[in-house]
Amino acid sequence: MKYEVILNVLGGLLRFLGAIMIVPLLVAVYYGDSLYPFLAAVLITGITGILLSARYKSSEEWKTREGFAIVALGWLAAAIFGAIPFMLDGISPINAIFESMSGFTTTGATVLLDIEAHSRSILFWRSLTQWLGGMGIIMLFIAILPKLGVAGRQLFRAEAPGPTEDKIKPRIRETAKILWLVYCFISLLEVIALLLAGMSFYDALTHTFTTMACGGFSPYGLSVAAFNSPLIEGIITLFMFISGANFALHYRTLYTDRNSLVKDDEFKFYAAVTLIATAILTFSLWNDMGETILTSFRYAVFQVVSIMTTTGFATVDFNLWTDSAKIVLLAVMFIGGCAGSTSGGIKVVRFLLLLKYGQRALFKSIHPRAVQPIKFNNKTVPDDVMQAIVSFVVIYFMIFAVSAGLLSLMGMDILSSITASIATLGNIGPGFNLVGPMANFDVVPFVGKILLIGNMWIGRLEVFTVIVMFTPEFWKR
Repeated sequence: MKYEVILNVLGGLLRFLGAIMIVPLLVAVYYGDSLYPFLAAVLITGITGILLSARYKSSEEWKTREGFAIVALGWLAAAIFGAIPFMLDGISPINAIFESMSGFTTTGATVLLDIEAHSRSILFWRSLTQWLGGMGIIMLFIAILPKLGVAGRQLFRAEAPGPTEDKIKPRIRETAKILWLVYCFISLLEVIALLLAGMSFYDALTHTFTTMACGGFSPYGLSVAAFNSPLIEGIITLFMFISGANFALHYRTLYTDRNSLVKDDEFKFYAAVTLIATAILTFSLWNDMGETILTSFRYAVFQVVSIMTTTGFATVDFNLWTDSAKIVLLAVMFIGGCAGSTSGGIKVVRFLLLLKYGQRALFKSIHPRAVQPIKFNNKTVPDDVMQAIVSFVVIYFMIFAVSAGLLSLMGMDILSSITASIATLGNIGPGFNLVGPMANFDVVPFVGKILLIGNMWIGRLEVFTVIVMFTPEFWKR
């Protein structure tokens, strides 16, 4: 393990993060908020980065291990240093780190008791952390910093959301740049749409940040329900759905093949699951809760898309829904969005391939000598990819079960424990009961918050990137 390389790149990342913190500082100047939290954060983060880069200079070639370490520790460092403005705003250190990790990992779980009591600049930074984390702070770093060169491939592979990396261009830097440009372009479209729907520029910008990132933070305690506008809900639903799809496909749809999305097996399955879940939930709300069919559809489509894409916005307190309605949301919590999107969760492609894997196992039990390859987008899926997917899902459910069990041992009820675990590991945000959409995670015990911070970190980096760091072999020179 080349520690000098890791610390040098982490130094560059912190300098970059310190520079980004100037943006909320300018927002604080504009709204007349206290400048102290962001001035101090810019200085502490920037100087730490400068010192690390100056002390540990290295031009050695990177390996996969260094890539994993830089990505995992880079996200952890971003969450810790990103928490400085929250700490200086009077939030306790553990809550500040929880909120910052929830932001950068686009989880959207909050520990703030009175969101509107905080300054506009603090809430702007809270939303901005999600937008940065949505497409990936490391990927943005790769896109902007030319000196990374070939080494950027290791970072891209370790941070990419999905079982395989989806390159648009041969050079990783070009791929990262294109994905961020598409991300910015669609973000601009949403800001314009929300402004036309009657939102203020501040609200349109902060909600765009958290919609495009599939994050779910809102400057209002009632989330999107604060606007009580079907038009705004419709716009946000559309952009959540777009953000839950593969951004490489968005690029291809815009510039190379207009039919890229509709040809893609994962996107078709993603759309089908969304439609089926929405139909079931609409019927449940209409039949069990006496809502009109239009009101039922309005609530159902928003919450299904919000939870499946792991955004976590709410237009209603679904904690009050019947068990049959909650089951639908709980089911889509485990699926998540598409690979290459900004959403969390296990990812649609893994579920789709596992279904095909199961179907093949049934077929081979009847025809043991038959050869039936698993196909995805008309290509055979290699056995090593299937093994990696099975391993991922097994480890994912083990982490989910252990963290849920530990939370229940800390005194939380079983439904709160289960949904707090999956809501953080899947980077979803709200759960049920104590951690419902109109509640928050401040009720979680101190040790439980540390556990859930770990869940968010592990879940955002697709499990292996973080877990591999806790094996002795990883750190051997």
